[in-house]
Amino acid sequence: MLKTFSITDIGKKRTMNQDYVYSSEKPVGNLPNLFIVADGMGGHNGGGFASSYAVEVLVKSIGKSRETVVNRIISDAISEANRAVRKKAAGDAELAGMGTTMVVATVIDGCLHVANIGDSRLYIISDEIRQITTDHSYVEEMVRMGGLDRESARTHPKKNIITRAIGACDDVVADFFTVKMNEGEMVLMCSDGLTNMLDDEEIRMILSGQRDIVEKAEELIKAANNNGGKDNIAVILIDPFGE
Repeated sequence: MLKTFSITDIGKKRTMNQDYVYSSEKPVGNLPNLFIVADGMGGHNGGGFASSYAVEVLVKSIGKSRETVVNRIISDAISEANRAVRKKAAGDAELAGMGTTMVVATVIDGCLHVANIGDSRLYIISDEIRQITTDHSYVEEMVRMGGLDRESARTHPKKNIITRAIGACDDVVADFFTVKMNEGEMVLMCSDGLTNMLDDEEIRMILSGQRDIVEKAEELIKAANNNGGKDNIAVILIDPFGE
């Protein structure tokens, strides 16, 4: 039985929370469940609006979709959310330039289907930690080309430059991943407010050290804040085999 918990936190440095999470263990349209983390960007009002509005449009689109192919359901909804965010930004000077990252997941028959845009992430954690998504960011491009090592990327001054986001261009393309889940594995979806404050091994240790899924999520938030809490923090934990 699926067990989940989601939480966001403003962090220690920001005056507003521009992260947004959506979690439904019940069906949304033709998907049996749906989980989303979005991290907004753009001005004082823009980022918070972009993340919540994009998720709202995406969920509505998935809810009314007659498609049966998972990737198509999500891809169509992402395109609709992108159009909606761009239309709002064009019509309101205070929202101009806004955008949001997004990582979307659904679990179907023990198989995890994932889409991502930007640098919000999805991990699978057991005795080890595996990042499933690939960041769409300037520093990740540098790492892939061999110009920067992984550890330096975490503190690089340009690490907040996103190369793909909902609302940034007329057309947006998500990366899709499908992963077979095994007993004992847990899914973590999060914004960069978590991963900029904690490295992968710290995250794995926290998740292996707590008993309850709620405690695990709350401990991640606490640790990120104790390490500086420089950004908003969003966390969704999914245990596909929860008792």
